[in-house]
Formats: sequence, C-alpha cells, structure tokens
Amino acid sequence: MRVWLAAMLLAFFSLTLQAKEAVPLAQDEAVEKRLVDISSELRCLVCQNESLSGSQAELAYDLRREIRTMIKDGKSDQDIMNFMVARYGDFVRYRPPLKGSTLLLWFGPGLFLVGGIAGLVFYLRRRNAAIKDAPLSAEEQSQAERLLTGKDSSQ
Repeated sequence: MRVWLAAMLLAFFSLTLQAKEAVPLAQDEAVEKRLVDISSELRCLVCQNESLSGSQAELAYDLRREIRTMIKDGKSDQDIMNFMVARYGDFVRYRPPLKGSTLLLWFGPGLFLVGGIAGLVFYLRRRNAAIKDAPLSAEEQSQAERLLTGKDSSQ
C-alpha cells in the first residue's frame, strides 16, 4: 500500500514540476483584444448559436484569421463589420441594423409569439363551445353510483 501511495505522489509531483507559464496566444495583445471584441459581435455561420469568438468550427478559425489580418492592415472596426456584412449578409451580426430586409429578424419572434397565443385562444374557445354540460341519464347515474360505491352487479 505504501509503495502504491508513494508512486502516486511521485507521479503527481512530477507533473506539477513540468508545468510552465501559459504562452500568450498572440504577439500583440491589442490586436487580440480587438479581434475578440469584433468577433463576439459576429455570429458563427456554421453553429449559428455561438459567437465567432467562441466557435470551434473551421470556418470560424478562418474568419478570425481574416479579421486578424484586416486589423493588422489598419482597417477600422466598422470597415471589418462592413466587409463581413457585404460577404455574408446582415445575419452574420448578432445585432443587425433595423431596415426593411431585417424586419423579420427583429420582429419575427414576437409575431410568432402573438400568433401562437392567438391560435391557442381560438382553439380553446372553440373547444369550450363544443363541450356541452349534459346531465347523466338514469342508467349512467346508476352505473356511476355502482362504480363509486364499489358494488358491481356483474360479480
């Protein structure tokens, strides 16, 4: 048991001795900060529910590399956004501008919600109108009493 414990401790400490300080991801931190700021405003075109900065898709890597190149070339954030919108459309932005072609993106979810609620109310009103409270017949009343009291005549 002691040999096993010693071996485990030796393995643990040998791994911690090999640990090194993390190497920075970029040589220029200002470029990387701008890259993260810009790519967090853009939607990954593969995942569609992730930002470009958080996506692991191959296209996301390519687009981040393209953005990094444009930053190093001296392009402004607005120039980069305009390039991405020109290439992929307004859908690539998490907050597309309010214009005629993006009205469905802005108001579509609300319209679907209102339509769903209206459809549900219409259905429930129709269903309630179709349900009629009719009194039980004498046979149904006696059958219900037998079932509730536990006295079954068929036994």
